[in-house]
Amino acid sequence: MREERRPTLSDVAARAGVSKSLVSLVMRDEPGAGAETRRRVLEAADELGYHPDSRARLLRSGRTKLLGVVFGIQHAFHADLVTDLYKAARETGYELALSAVTPDRDEREAVTGLLQDRCEALILLAPQSTAAALGRLAERMPVVVLARDVRASGADVIRNNDAGGLHLAVDHLAGLGHRRIAHIDGGRAAGAAERRRGYRAAMSRHGLSDEERFIRGGLTEEDGAAAARQLLDDPPTAVTVFNDRCATGVLDVLTRARVAVPGDLSVVGYDDSYLARLAHIDLTTVAQDTATLTRLAVARAIDRVEDNPVDHREIVVPPRLVVRGTTGPIR
Repeated sequence: MREERRPTLSDVAARAGVSKSLVSLVMRDEPGAGAETRRRVLEAADELGYHPDSRARLLRSGRTKLLGVVFGIQHAFHADLVTDLYKAARETGYELALSAVTPDRDEREAVTGLLQDRCEALILLAPQSTAAALGRLAERMPVVVLARDVRASGADVIRNNDAGGLHLAVDHLAGLGHRRIAHIDGGRAAGAAERRRGYRAAMSRHGLSDEERFIRGGLTEEDGAAAARQLLDDPPTAVTVFNDRCATGVLDVLTRARVAVPGDLSVVGYDDSYLARLAHIDLTTVAQDTATLTRLAVARAIDRVEDNPVDHREIVVPPRLVVRGTTGPIR
């Protein structure tokens, strides 16, 4: 089946009965065309379904106004961040180009794809690359690291206060009377070390250092399920979990084992991703302020592209606790 030809500037000029140069002026919204001519040109363009190729015009000027975004498909929270990145970019005149990290496509390949698209800056969601590698990338172009604490020379960092989030979680559980509070961690994932530190500091502040208990977890439901099976050998009364996705795996195992949540064991996740908000999960969790994080990330990327002055390379955004149905007072 033959593809329909895309209407051109010449087609609009012929339909409107004017020169191609006049059509070009009208499409660029520049002076030089009278009101009646402008009306005829726009009417002809609408009838033909003509849309200016702004991307080609930008390329001719040496610009793309593209912000490249690298995200991981295994992170439920990244879907929320990408959604809000689009909202943040909507009124800026810049567009987003997405490149995913998958089990078969690593971060380097994802970045390379965006470089080939001639993106003017990169926003990397919780990247796994070393600080040195991120620093080398930042020497080539503006790089904004979102949702990871990293000391990479030249890169900007917009992140959540991960340690503070665990303080909120432990404070909430301790306030409900819990003392035996365990933590299922995220291994080497971005934010995991800070959340471990926050858990330890909060437990110490409540005089519960002797009750500290770390269980190996991870990013996925499978990681959470494996951690929950370990918990069942000697269950605490409450557990904080690295992220919401891992927490859903914990909840599944507890349900199958007929452990009442929150009656027998309270569970707190992290991120307030769409999973936590599902009615049948109803997870108490620590919410990252995705609207603020993404707005700051887009603004910082554009500031770097346009050489605007910047005060600090790192901005830390406070989280908040969202109490739902998986936490309750100790029996």
